[in-house]
Amino acid sequence: MAAIWRNWGHCAVARPEHIAVPADEQAVVDLVTAGAREGRRIRPVGSGHSFTPIAVTDSVLVRLDRLAGLHAVDPVTGEATLGAGTRLADIPALLAPHRLAMENLGDIDRQTIAGAISTGTHGTGAAFTGLAGQVTGLRMVLADGSVLDLDAAHRPELFAAARLGLGAFGILTRVRIRCVPEFLLAADEHPEPLDDLLDSFAERAAAVDHLEFYLFPHTDTALVKQNRRLAVTSVADPLPRWRALLDDEVTANGMFAMACAVGSAAPPLVPAINRLAASAVSARRYTDRSAAVFTTPRRVRFREMEYGIDLVELPRAIRRIRALIADRGWRISFPMEIRVAAADDVPLSTAYRRPTAYIAVHRFVADPFARYFLGVEQILLACGGRPHWGKLHSLDADRLRARYPLFDQVAALRAEVDPHGLFSNAYLERVLGPP
Repeated sequence: MAAIWRNWGHCAVARPEHIAVPADEQAVVDLVTAGAREGRRIRPVGSGHSFTPIAVTDSVLVRLDRLAGLHAVDPVTGEATLGAGTRLADIPALLAPHRLAMENLGDIDRQTIAGAISTGTHGTGAAFTGLAGQVTGLRMVLADGSVLDLDAAHRPELFAAARLGLGAFGILTRVRIRCVPEFLLAADEHPEPLDDLLDSFAERAAAVDHLEFYLFPHTDTALVKQNRRLAVTSVADPLPRWRALLDDEVTANGMFAMACAVGSAAPPLVPAINRLAASAVSARRYTDRSAAVFTTPRRVRFREMEYGIDLVELPRAIRRIRALIADRGWRISFPMEIRVAAADDVPLSTAYRRPTAYIAVHRFVADPFARYFLGVEQILLACGGRPHWGKLHSLDADRLRARYPLFDQVAALRAEVDPHGLFSNAYLERVLGPP
């Protein structure tokens, strides 16, 4: 019987002929050469935290769990070389002896480093790119079984594309990433009126190191999170353990899961539940190591769509989404999440060549999501939006081509290094075109 694989959001299922867990790079080469010889397609998978069917295959699924750990640190440049299967959650401890840290992180750290960069994972901060923009080198097994070391000086075009490559160019075995001296974050989390924040959001984002906010539909309150970077020698003042457990586990996960379940069973109650949840959020300030502030536990399962739009379009987009929800009479229990990122030079990045605001919409795993996501998607497309590659969207290659100036160059590179589509699947053929 074929093994069954599911992603974290339970919206993608695969029944591959074989799930391979190679012990080292040579085992990856052997898998690739055997697949090419036997005509069996191969898809790499990280933690399964993408909401798309990007890893789905009925042939060979390659888990990179055993290709994990820290291979090298350059003490001069601060670059760290990591196994492709290294989980983001494990990187802070690996870097700590070298007094280094990741420059920025998203709010979830379950992903592998290869999966995170390949799908466009990002954090927030107007001066900071997504994770792919921090990558300085890659080691990759190509469809012909060769192993290439890629960086700005060696196959620069392929390096640029493969930094955020959807696993379409080969199987990553190592990732070299630019790190920074370890640092603390002073966190300031508080509610404030939504309209005031929207009207000044671009200026606020430029004035603080990291800014994001959550918005419960059916409310007028923004739950703001802003973080200021401090030297590691600054005085730490972390949350007491009881407060962290109460806020992050009991309230943000346990009670929120109950609220979502109630809202799913009785949708008319959702607006009142959301207003109660927004009003119950209390302000808190604390200072802790960077990874502890950037990331939060997420135990309530959901489906997600996220688009990157030009930063100046954010107020108009949010107001149009709120009007859409009201007009359609939808009852949406999950909050929207709004973040920012600096422009970068990664060809398939949602922030390619423009400062970007991200709008992410979610639905509880038990709730229908298609109409909500499609309605919001039309608004974000009208704002010049580009969909997050690891989250749900409806676009295909023809529609994506117009949104990425280097789309055709990326497609040509893919055809060059994988002419027979060894690493392809139905999702890649939809979003990148046939191999």
